[in-house]
Amino acid sequence: MGKRTILHVDMDSFFSSVEAREHPELRGLPVVVGADPKEGRGRGVVSTCSYEAREHGIRSGMPISRAYKKYPDAIFLPVNMALYRKVSENIMEILRKYADKFQQISVDEAFLDISKKVKRYRDVRELVQEIKGEIWDREKLTCSVGVGPSKFIAKIASDFDKPDGLTVVSEGVDAFLAPLSVRRIPGVGEKTEKALKEMGIKTIDQLAECDEQKLIAQFGKLGHRLHLLAKGIDESEVIETRETKSLGREITFVEDTDDPDVLGNAIGGLANEVQRVLVDKGYRFRTLTLKIRFEDFETHTRSKTIDPPSTDLELIEKTAKDLLQEFTGVQKKVRLVGIKVSNLERLDEKQKLMEAYMTD
Repeated sequence: MGKRTILHVDMDSFFSSVEAREHPELRGLPVVVGADPKEGRGRGVVSTCSYEAREHGIRSGMPISRAYKKYPDAIFLPVNMALYRKVSENIMEILRKYADKFQQISVDEAFLDISKKVKRYRDVRELVQEIKGEIWDREKLTCSVGVGPSKFIAKIASDFDKPDGLTVVSEGVDAFLAPLSVRRIPGVGEKTEKALKEMGIKTIDQLAECDEQKLIAQFGKLGHRLHLLAKGIDESEVIETRETKSLGREITFVEDTDDPDVLGNAIGGLANEVQRVLVDKGYRFRTLTLKIRFEDFETHTRSKTIDPPSTDLELIEKTAKDLLQEFTGVQKKVRLVGIKVSNLERLDEKQKLMEAYMTD
């Protein structure tokens, strides 16, 4: 085996799978979790959807109105973040005990470094099957797992065989990466893919062979990062930060937009998710940061600190929209928006119950 053995565990269509578990009559149906579509007039976005819904062209991050137009007969459900967060905590508890090092990266994804725990790749498969079995036994949910010598390889591998898959890249990393589309690289979206194609680069092996200076000239620091990843080089460690310093959500639009309604709806949806997580985890915040990335990948943040600390949904949404106004007049379309809250303060149990009551 190589120096490191990393797992990337990715729950399959997490929100919709939890809903189908809670409501067995939804199994095998096109389920869309997100905002209310209001017969195609709704605002907000798709949080996630079942694989059956994806067969109709529906995708996470898509405006809910577009999802409705693509398949109005889908089953549209509201986001139940409190439920998903609780299930996530149970799953992460299971995963953590199998790892030498553990890093949760989202509500439904985590990296596990098992380099010390397992010495042979045939044993890795047995361990992963044990992990998948325990998650199924306890939560009745499936996950897809990628195994590789780095976080990057494990991340790509986990997406190789979905749902309920297992892909192990034990050797031949270059051969594994070579034929894949550059879109497989985390962080390469529609715009970057288009720019790379204009340079004659469609596959990862073409990216690896490209002159690094050309990539840097085109993409800046991202070009250097892309070149390293294309060569299979990723030394990033699996690191767990147990103390929560900030909470946030962001969305990348399927199509870049300058429509104020689309941006406002997205911020409203993000504010709702962030506020739910704050209450579920028992925090109030003092600082809110708005992140905005334009079509040319230029990224800016704006922050505001409030006093006293709060969990108020209307305050979160209003503050984020006020910060967005600072970009009025910028003649660029928006690729991504995000909301992050920081300077967190723990609620005591009485406060937590009151905030949960006010939220409901």
